[in-house]
This record gives sequence, C-alpha cells and structure tokens, in this order.
Amino acid sequence: MAEPQQGRSALVAGGLAAILASICCLGPLVLIALGFSGAWIVNLTVLEPYRPIFIGAALVAMFFAYRRIFRPAQACKPGEVCSIPRVRIAYKIIFWIVAVLVMVALAFPYVLPLFY
Repeated sequence: MAEPQQGRSALVAGGLAAILASICCLGPLVLIALGFSGAWIVNLTVLEPYRPIFIGAALVAMFFAYRRIFRPAQACKPGEVCSIPRVRIAYKIIFWIVAVLVMVALAFPYVLPLFY
C-alpha cells in the first residue's frame, strides 16, 4: 500500500511546486482578471527569487511520479491499488494535468511579454 501513496505524494508535490512557481507572475494576473485589486497583490512578486527552486522541486517530483505511475503493471503485486487499471488510468490523467501546470509555470514569464 506504500507504493501508490508515494506516487500520489509525488504528484501532489509536483502540482504544489508548479503552483508556487507560477504564483509570483501568474497569481497577480489571475487575481486582477477575477476582479480583485489592491496594493497587496504586488507582494506576491516577493516569491520571484524562489521560482527556480520551486520549478526544480516540481521537476524532481514529476520525475519520481513518472517512475511510479508509468512502471509496468507486472511490478505491482495482485490486490495492490497500482494493479487496478482504473486507478492507473486516473493517476496517468492526473500526472498529465500536473505536467501541464509545470509547463505553464516554466513558460509563463517568457510568453507574458508577448501580451504587453
């Protein structure tokens, strides 16, 4: 039962790191688009120096999640969660959603100037 939890925790860590990596740049834009305003939004840019650390953490977590999720089903013992096809498919879908979040966090600062 520990193996599926480790795969899930790597996915959660990757998703959280992707969100933290994009909060300094994408966060203020999303908040303003939603109608929030105020000088406190500028405080989110304080996280900009930590962006490479968050991106690195996201990539490492995604690497470990990939190794856990995309291993052959034969590596799982019968009766474990990772041997159930429906669960494996759900983990793969969540993995690709988190991978897109990481890609957005990586590309956002380079794409943003095109909109100004």
